Amino acid sequence: MPVSITIAIDGPAGAGKGTLARRLADYYHLALLDTGLTYRAVAHMLIEKGWPLDDVAHAIEAAKLVELNHLDRKVLSAHAVGEAASKVAVIPEVRKILVEKQRQFARSPQGAVLDGRDIGTVVCPDADVKFYVTASAEVRAQRRLAEIEANGGSADFAGILADIVRRDERDSGRADSPLRPADDAHLLDTSEMDIEAAFSAARDIVDRVLGS
Repeated sequence: MPVSITIAIDGPAGAGKGTLARRLADYYHLALLDTGLTYRAVAHMLIEKGWPLDDVAHAIEAAKLVELNHLDRKVLSAHAVGEAASKVAVIPEVRKILVEKQRQFARSPQGAVLDGRDIGTVVCPDADVKFYVTASAEVRAQRRLAEIEANGGSADFAGILADIVRRDERDSGRADSPLRPADDAHLLDTSEMDIEAAFSAARDIVDRVLGS
């Protein structure tokens, strides 16, 4: 049976929160939003138009134009776009615009799953269920390397690890909406947990909330 519930999933890149979000959305028939794609969409627009990433006026314009139902994951998943997005995400005005759009999405009548960096703390502080999905930087770097190699590419583990550590520091250290678990979030450390185990644990928690 479809349910109406808001699930917030936060955590650093590569911890598995995106996969968990998709599994939960499919299982409970909920709308799904990867909020990281909204920042990537702004960055991609700036890159496409040749505008500097620190051009606040153009970044605001791009944020206003982003449509949450038309986010091309394949295009926005490019590494360069991800790096650019992490820089765009520190612009307070951009965050304000996108957070309001994300909140509107969260009010979907059929319920919603949102994953990102500040869902449980800022975007949906009143979410019915909150998860913080994490894993060690080394594990996340190894997963990223395996993903690149599976797609026929090649990369340096040390370089990937350095990128992850740098992004973690940037996301956790920013003044506006830093990456951190909500006080009432359920912690899932996937360093030694596969997606099936993580999904099972999360589903048990969601079911308990629905049952209550």
